Amino acid sequence: MPDVILQSLNTDISPVMAVETIAVSFVLGLIVSFTYMITAEKENYSSSFCYTLVIVPVAASIVIQLIGNSIASALSISGAFALIRFRSEPGSPKNISYIFATVAIGLACGLGYYIYGLVFTVFLCLLMLVLTRLNFGNRKIMDRKLKVLIPENLDYEGVFDDILKQYTVKHELVRVTTLDLGSVYELDYKLVMRQNEKTKDFIDELRCRNGNLSVSLFLEGRKGEF
Repeated sequence: MPDVILQSLNTDISPVMAVETIAVSFVLGLIVSFTYMITAEKENYSSSFCYTLVIVPVAASIVIQLIGNSIASALSISGAFALIRFRSEPGSPKNISYIFATVAIGLACGLGYYIYGLVFTVFLCLLMLVLTRLNFGNRKIMDRKLKVLIPENLDYEGVFDDILKQYTVKHELVRVTTLDLGSVYELDYKLVMRQNEKTKDFIDELRCRNGNLSVSLFLEGRKGEF
């Protein structure tokens, strides 16, 4: 087995070529890493991932150089170690795309296609910057939960429909609960707020309608479909 591995290694690599390949892949990895730091969301920012984006193209280029006469094996190995990071720590789809992009850059450098690697790096970084600037794929609506107390003499069927229609994209009454021996009703809504509507104005109108009883709007929501 060791003899087979040794025979598959590329022995035509000159020291100058090896250093040149490593240097180019390192620089391109730095460019991608800086782009990630600019485009990453602050709450999901990972300093260790920045190091990963620098190391992966260097490692991929070395693998390609060592297994120069077996491109299929090199691709398999490069893809394998690109996925190793996500075995120990979950990664977002965006981070996974960065990883595979750096693998592609490393493969191009390892094969000696420095210009292709540079062009791809510049294209990738510009694309990520533009998509981030445009806030591509992010919905501008927020799912929220609303709890409103109303007195027992107020019919809860459609009592807030006009207000909800004004301030929300969608709304749904999901639960009605009686409190204080039936003297008060608690209405639970799922709703999607409109982007430019003021939360305070929304709550004030609900308070005017329900006799100034308690109104609770849970601001913690998730971006996405209703």
